[in-house]
Amino acid sequence: MMKLAFLLFSVLLSTVTQADVYSTAATISKNTTEQPQSIESSSQSGKLRSPQTTVKQFINAMTKVTTGDRDSLTLAVETLDLSAVSQLIRDERGEETARLLFTIIQLSDIPKIDDIPAETLKTSYVLLRSDEGNIVLKTNEQKNWLFSSKTVENVPDIFQALTDNHTIDTNGDSSVSLPASVQLRSQMPAFLKHGFILEYWQWLGLFFIIVLGSIADKVLAWVLKFNVARWQKNHPSFETLDSTVLRPLGLMAMALIWWSGLNMLGLPDTALLILLVAVKLLVSLSGIWSAFRVVDIFDALWTNKALRTSNKFDDLLVPMISKSLKVFVVVIGIVFAADNLNIDVTSLLAGLGLGGLAFALAAKDLLGNFFGSVTVLLDRPFSIGDWVVIGDIEGMVEEVGFRSTRVRTFYNSLVTMPNSILTTTKIDNMGARRYRRMKSMLAVTYDTPPERIEAFCEGIRKIIQMHPYMRKDMYQVYFNEYGAASLDILVYVFWATPDWNTELRERHRFLLDILRLARQLEIEFAYPTQTLYLKRGDVSAPSAQAFKPGMSQQDAFSRGQQEAEAIVSQTLGDEIPGPVEFPR
Repeated sequence: MMKLAFLLFSVLLSTVTQADVYSTAATISKNTTEQPQSIESSSQSGKLRSPQTTVKQFINAMTKVTTGDRDSLTLAVETLDLSAVSQLIRDERGEETARLLFTIIQLSDIPKIDDIPAETLKTSYVLLRSDEGNIVLKTNEQKNWLFSSKTVENVPDIFQALTDNHTIDTNGDSSVSLPASVQLRSQMPAFLKHGFILEYWQWLGLFFIIVLGSIADKVLAWVLKFNVARWQKNHPSFETLDSTVLRPLGLMAMALIWWSGLNMLGLPDTALLILLVAVKLLVSLSGIWSAFRVVDIFDALWTNKALRTSNKFDDLLVPMISKSLKVFVVVIGIVFAADNLNIDVTSLLAGLGLGGLAFALAAKDLLGNFFGSVTVLLDRPFSIGDWVVIGDIEGMVEEVGFRSTRVRTFYNSLVTMPNSILTTTKIDNMGARRYRRMKSMLAVTYDTPPERIEAFCEGIRKIIQMHPYMRKDMYQVYFNEYGAASLDILVYVFWATPDWNTELRERHRFLLDILRLARQLEIEFAYPTQTLYLKRGDVSAPSAQAFKPGMSQQDAFSRGQQEAEAIVSQTLGDEIPGPVEFPR
């Protein structure tokens, strides 16, 4: 068991597998030395029109593979008919079969290259005969000569029977390139080469690979968690993240180890198909999950930087970038999974192109929502946190996505509206106001003397000038019109307040100060009613502070200002209040 573990671990750390040499007597290997060492590949023309051309390309490509040129392995696999092999394991089986077949050719007495037919009217040619099966080349539908599918099936048995009769010699020669599974099996004791379904050494190898992958998962997960916790202490940007944010990287490492290990065990097609498909799916899912968590890390960093700036555009841009990256990750992950599962992505995309019109019609709303989000991003009609009125929806903007926008109403409900609405609906951004206006008519009774009205209007102007949040360069306070039951005074003012809470507080103080001023000046507000007055006897004398008939405008102004200063000094004092802040 320890020997098997050491061998598996050694091959896992190797990036390029070089086989030990199967060396036989000179009479058996003489054909190998007679093979040409440099034969031009016919793949340049893309045609394998004869058995000789096919064998030349195969031997030339595999000879280059033994020198470290792994790209030539593709040319060798092109000469094999793998139509009977499942597409999900075709790449793995093709490479393994090519290496085994090359070893068989090296160790067997095959005809010389010049003796192989360069032209023939037959549809098959037997290159090598053996008790376990023949090495046969056949023409396919494209009239190309390939090693037949039956040959591909018989290659492992032919190789096994051939190598069991020879000794293993590690003399440093690298003229034969063997699969890792063959190297491992050659080092196993004879009793481990028996078994049920799989050989015993393969069962032990599966167990070791599972344990090794699990250990790698736990160790990497612990290391990443430790480092993330340390980063959180040094960088406040990551405080909101979970310390296990990079946990999927451990799963991906485990899946990659399993993937590499399965290719080294030489498993039968059925077992390899089931296990390899499961591992490839695990690699794809863990890769997508890992990329998602990495995007979350960048999102936390960008969000923290966006909150430090006064510009609200980045508050809107950062979530959209994060969502775009996640969509991109999903697309790349699907393409990666499809490629590993040998699904023809090109045909799939071509099919989507043919059905593009139908897809566009079906996805009309989806595209409308997408362009709505682009409109919000480019035109910036509002930002996160703005008070908006969109149609009959009023509230604070919480989130803007690719499909919808979420608005928190003042009833604390959350309204989700499609972004397509934003391209056609009027948007009233109350949060973008520089000033907050109030227009009101103060109705006083008809028996109010004009001097009192002058003093009252001037007193209101003085209040406006003394209130800290009121706009001093634009306000109107005048006796405006004769109403049906009152004398109407126009009050038209603006507040430069940062938020609605401060506006409500300042409006409250302003209106109360007007009410206090009215009482000090003995101004009575009119009601929308008709009143019948009955006078009997003498009218009572005016109070000591009553207005004198014929008082000048300047005296009325002075009286109004004095009363206004007295009122504001009592209600406000010398302290200027700041914006409304809620306890956290």
